[in-house]
Amino acid sequence: MQFVPIILVAFLGALLLTPVARWMARRFGVMDQPSGRKVHTVATPLMGGLALYGGMALALLLFTPYRHEVELLAIATGALLMAVVGLIDDRNGMGFRVKLFWQAAAALVVILAGVRISLIHVPALDGLLTLIWIVAITNAINFLDNMDGLAAGLTGIAAGFFFILAVGAGQGFVASLAAAICGASVGFLVSNFNPATIFMGDMGSQVLGFTLAVLAIKLRFEQPFSVATWAVPLLVLGLPIFDITLVVFTRLREGRSLADAGKDHTSHRLAQAGLSKRNAVLALYGVCVALGIDAIAVNRLPLEVALALVLITSVVAVVAFIWLERFRIEQRRAGKL
Repeated sequence: MQFVPIILVAFLGALLLTPVARWMARRFGVMDQPSGRKVHTVATPLMGGLALYGGMALALLLFTPYRHEVELLAIATGALLMAVVGLIDDRNGMGFRVKLFWQAAAALVVILAGVRISLIHVPALDGLLTLIWIVAITNAINFLDNMDGLAAGLTGIAAGFFFILAVGAGQGFVASLAAAICGASVGFLVSNFNPATIFMGDMGSQVLGFTLAVLAIKLRFEQPFSVATWAVPLLVLGLPIFDITLVVFTRLREGRSLADAGKDHTSHRLAQAGLSKRNAVLALYGVCVALGIDAIAVNRLPLEVALALVLITSVVAVVAFIWLERFRIEQRRAGKL
């Protein structure tokens, strides 16, 4: 119950700041215009990231224990940097390499504050692994922001499972972070679900990706070298990881730039297969919930059973990957793409 105020404040903060963000986007011309590579048909405000960041920041500022203020300041600074970079990109556009530079800079902020992966136990290598992880997940959520309610909903679900895991492990600070991310995501989702009246834009997706990546790093387990150490974060964030892997593979195979936008994401392929946009999003919500339950099971089961479950999940992911890729190839041959 001690985390309920965090969830409520983050939820209400994002909910109440969303109309402000919508007005500011229209006032300053930060709008997402329709085009052939996008699924929306009317110009839509893009500054939803303001509501997301504001809701999270307010909740954490009011309820985070004092002893964690250094880490919290680093996380808030990195997320703010991502919000500013995303806003500039939404308003004026930004090269992919420039975005990668600033994402790496945000990662360095939290690394210098002591937030890092402890896997190799060589500081420089663990720091590099942390940087790669944060940049990768930041872009994975950014890639997922391609249909109404998709990125916000999946972030809310993933953060909810991180919250359950953190509470179970007695990690109050991590649970607070997860509660704030979950609450803000759901608060924004009220206006972002299909039909959306506002988009989060890069200003929001980069903030959500950055904070989810940090949250996964901060989660700790009783047995440091158990399968749960690496499998749980990968499972909870399995859908964003799957989607960015699928898209990168497709664009490399087709000889396209990785920075090109297009209707080649998991959600687009489900819609092309016959699902409505709303049902495609809901189906992916279901996948994210299933992966979260999978992660909790892996965290609690004996080693052999946990490894078997991870293996089964991996096989299902590979089969889905092959099916979605073959489906796209057939669609292109039929001239439907």
